[in-house]
Amino acid sequence: MTEHTKTDGLSVQAPAVTTQGDDAPTVNHARAASAVKIECNACPVLCQISPGRSGACDRYANQDGMLIRVDPVLVLNRALKGVEPALVPFAPSASEEAWAGDLVHANDIFITGVGSSTTYPDYKPAPFIVGSQIDGVDMVTVVTEGIFSYCSLKIKIDTDRYLGPEQANVLCRGEVVGHVTTAEYGSQMLSLGGVHHLTGGSKKEGRVTMEMMQALGNKEAAELSIEGGANLVIQAGRAPIVNGVVEQRMRVGCGSAAIGIFAQQFFELADEVVVVDDHITGVLTEHQAGCCLNMRPSGISIRGRRSTPGRYFQVANPGTGWGGTDISDPLGIIEKWDPKRAWPGLRLLMTSTTGEHAAWFVLDENLTPQQQEMPTAVQTVIDRIGENCEPSMTTVLFLGGAGGSLRAGVTDNPVLLTRAIKQALVNVTCGGAPAYVWPGGGITVMVDVLRMPDNSFGTVPTPAIVAPFEFSMRVEDFKNLGGHMSYVRPLDVVLRSGAWHADGAPTARQWVMQPTQNPWPLGQPPQLG
Repeated sequence: MTEHTKTDGLSVQAPAVTTQGDDAPTVNHARAASAVKIECNACPVLCQISPGRSGACDRYANQDGMLIRVDPVLVLNRALKGVEPALVPFAPSASEEAWAGDLVHANDIFITGVGSSTTYPDYKPAPFIVGSQIDGVDMVTVVTEGIFSYCSLKIKIDTDRYLGPEQANVLCRGEVVGHVTTAEYGSQMLSLGGVHHLTGGSKKEGRVTMEMMQALGNKEAAELSIEGGANLVIQAGRAPIVNGVVEQRMRVGCGSAAIGIFAQQFFELADEVVVVDDHITGVLTEHQAGCCLNMRPSGISIRGRRSTPGRYFQVANPGTGWGGTDISDPLGIIEKWDPKRAWPGLRLLMTSTTGEHAAWFVLDENLTPQQQEMPTAVQTVIDRIGENCEPSMTTVLFLGGAGGSLRAGVTDNPVLLTRAIKQALVNVTCGGAPAYVWPGGGITVMVDVLRMPDNSFGTVPTPAIVAPFEFSMRVEDFKNLGGHMSYVRPLDVVLRSGAWHADGAPTARQWVMQPTQNPWPLGQPPQLG
């Protein structure tokens, strides 16, 4: 390939810009122009950028007639010992000697896709195709950014609080941007974004969806509301704020699980224990755990649908009260007491699955529960329940399908890349963070944004999300999958001059220390077979 496009960073003269009518600019591609504006083709918008200005995405700018990438390329370095995990400016004078000839710390350097630029339109090789030798093995890393319309965020909110009905719309600034999906054990789940919200609705819906996804992907907060449910403020790695209240705990388990876990500790302290839960409410003396402890039946009758002994469904409606239900008075789920089994003085503990709600009752002569002060020994067990509840937190996972630009940037035959990834010959990372590749067709990956560098995500006004990708493999495997071998450049050359298309000044870059929780992307070469 000999033809370069404007996003290659080459100094080019812009085509002439003329005006038809009052203010409708048009581009005359047939004749050269006086470099007043540069057309950027990094995405289908094709911005006409004036000198000293940036395009609509704020990612490319016109600098003295040259189209440049505004953001620096992030380079991971394991050798930055004792340095805080913050950006460290590139200092050529201090690093030049280390880059002479073979790199002394080549095993400690990894170029990420953050700031690397894209390969749109798709026929171009990736901006960086880096050759290096890791532990004596010749490796290639293909580094690029992808433009994603087919992408979403999966949100895991660790809380016992009910957020909204399943399949309910999730709104941001009045626009539908996702939906509530199936709850998991101790967590409420949201699916946000996706191609239908980005491109299938109004322009405002697409713009709001894109901006919400960029904010959450870049570890910023977003305000959401759920139809028929709660108002939320969520942020990766932070406790969610539900209806203005900062959540504290996720459940230790369902009501039945809490009964089983703490049955031995409740034994002899209480005559009956009810763990209130929106999903499965547990009753100790009926539960198998209570039977194994030879506990005397209490005669309690619980509202709702009895599943198996000591396990009740639908004791109340979902809500933000006790155990994710809509009740504030736990006695409301007790239908009656059997006078043949219950007795005056019976000690009843009612608690939620997190221990945040708990009350102690004693039956009077009429078998009516009377609330009393919680005994110290019982409070100790309630505190133990709370101790076993992990902190309430929000997890943001980016889910995207690698499309034309990513695959064409690696090989002329994309299916070979897909097969190589499924055969574990290619390691896929996002900003150096490990990515889970979904089984089945295509290259669908999922990554925890907290493990990615800050500000890894950008946007283009089509609207779409821009995300970093890196494909690392052995040189031989890169050759076998039809990789762009003629564009492989040694790591030291890339660090000196930038991407394969660089012409003049090296690509701007910044160093970032490798997060300790991430495996090194090139630490173990992919295994054959």
